[in-house]
Amino acid sequence: MMGKAGVNDTSAPERPAKPAGTGRPLARREWESFAGRRWFWPAALTAGYLAQVLFRLSLVWGKAYPAVHADESSYLVLARVLAGRPTTEMPVGSVIPGGYALLISPALRIADDPITAYQLVMGINTLLNALVFLLAFAALRRLDLSRGLSFPIATAAALMPPVVFYSEFAMADTVLPAVLLGWLVTLHGWLSEGAARRRARYGAGAGLLAGYSMAVHDRGGVVVALTAAVFVGALVFRWAPPRSTLAAWGGLAVSVLGARLLSGRLEARFKDTPPSSVGTKVLDALIEPELLRRTVTRTIGQFWYFSVSSWGFGALAVVLCACAVFGSRFTRASRVVSFVMVALLCGIALASAAGLPEDHGRIDNWVYARYLAPLVPAFFVVGAAVLARARTGALLRLSAGAVLFTAVTAEVVILVVGKGLHKVGIIPWGMPDALFLASEWTRLHMGRTSAGALLVLAVCVLFRLAGGRRAVWAVAVSLSLFALYATTAVTSNVAEPHTNQRRAAATGFTESAGLEPGENLVMDPSANWDLRMAQGYEVYDGRVWTRDLKHGERPPAAADAAVLGLTPKDARPQDTWPTAPAGWYAAEVNTTHGWVLWRHR
Repeated sequence: MMGKAGVNDTSAPERPAKPAGTGRPLARREWESFAGRRWFWPAALTAGYLAQVLFRLSLVWGKAYPAVHADESSYLVLARVLAGRPTTEMPVGSVIPGGYALLISPALRIADDPITAYQLVMGINTLLNALVFLLAFAALRRLDLSRGLSFPIATAAALMPPVVFYSEFAMADTVLPAVLLGWLVTLHGWLSEGAARRRARYGAGAGLLAGYSMAVHDRGGVVVALTAAVFVGALVFRWAPPRSTLAAWGGLAVSVLGARLLSGRLEARFKDTPPSSVGTKVLDALIEPELLRRTVTRTIGQFWYFSVSSWGFGALAVVLCACAVFGSRFTRASRVVSFVMVALLCGIALASAAGLPEDHGRIDNWVYARYLAPLVPAFFVVGAAVLARARTGALLRLSAGAVLFTAVTAEVVILVVGKGLHKVGIIPWGMPDALFLASEWTRLHMGRTSAGALLVLAVCVLFRLAGGRRAVWAVAVSLSLFALYATTAVTSNVAEPHTNQRRAAATGFTESAGLEPGENLVMDPSANWDLRMAQGYEVYDGRVWTRDLKHGERPPAAADAAVLGLTPKDARPQDTWPTAPAGWYAAEVNTTHGWVLWRHR
């Protein structure tokens, strides 16, 4: 976050300021008088937040089951345990961080059935994700933008597809944008000059949010590492008063300890499930030479996607932050936070690129969207501040750097991956922004996507140059409307079809199989993968197991039903489980979706 000596350093008044009240239209003076009332901005921000919540509710209205496996189902299983319900099998096969699951667990404590619980989770998601609007407004105020201009820019930041899209599913990416944006705002506030008590509050907030991010997702490990490094620097170089630094360390220690305790509690409930091994996979991919080339290419691919998904504003902010780190005209707080933002971008991209599994023909693993998406609102508000405050020459240079960043990252991926980018294995859910910008929902067009994103940036820059700073307000409103349209289009063309295609494996299976509340289900690996991932949550009052039934493994004694896959080789339903123990019989057959449900007498 750039402070008053940050983005302001690249800007200067275009004309001498006039005395207050002179040369201004009557309507503008009346507006300033009205907006200056004490109640106006609290009321406006409340209304803006509620509008964000209602928009998100309209996108998820009627959603009744998880559709992104194994992520959603795993978070829901963790929430189920934290809500006091019986332990079951972890779909993802390892115990993942439970910070997000803790936030949605009240929904599963209240609801008596999985459909109601999931709909309540979607409601909680809207409340959490809409906080990006308020935090973006706070960040823009720290960037020294007026409240009148900060409001539409914050609206645009909170409506962008990378922010809203993942909140339409029960995933940790719902809350991460708000957590990371709040962390950067508090970190900047702690490092900025001011009253010691205020700085202590900011420091404690930065520490608490850093540790909580680790409790939400493995990406939070990068946040904690950077936070600790800044706190050490503050101790060594005396960047902050000792009391505020102590408060910062205290907040970090408390939240990291809380994250560890939460993780330990969940691991104790899932004794047969190992903890997350993401860290080991990341380390292996970074030290093994044969994997390093793949990891570097994926990292660059994520940089490209980050740039286009933020319509070039993210790249604009990257260039500014890189310059600010070494810029003597920027405040210390601005330089440190600029370094942290760039380091966080690189750290998350590198770690996630190393941690992703083999591509198996999936294009999106090379240009994955999800892991850097929570950083989009933070970088977008910095990029928008550049547009609002930079002088003409500085704006053109920074914009040229943003174009170069986008073009080079795209070209590197194209050169390394080549024809692999045109494989059949495209999953629209993994690259929604790219498909929208290219106006093509079935294929990846890196050139068209890059052109679409940079066109948005170019139009904004041209309007700013043509109309001066007075045009920025109109640009901000236009960006808000464009974000509204983009997110609606992505939801209609990606999120909704993705969800509809998975109904049969979720509530559809429960209805067809006739499973009753409290019944326990054992699943054979031959059953559809989506079905097996969903049932850990859909079998709401009972529990599930996965056992290799076809190859002789016996079902648990507490199992009431078993599901096995039905293949063309199986002439009869009984052939799906030739070694079925005495008393088990084929009760339901679904040839459309290829499964047989067995029960025992």
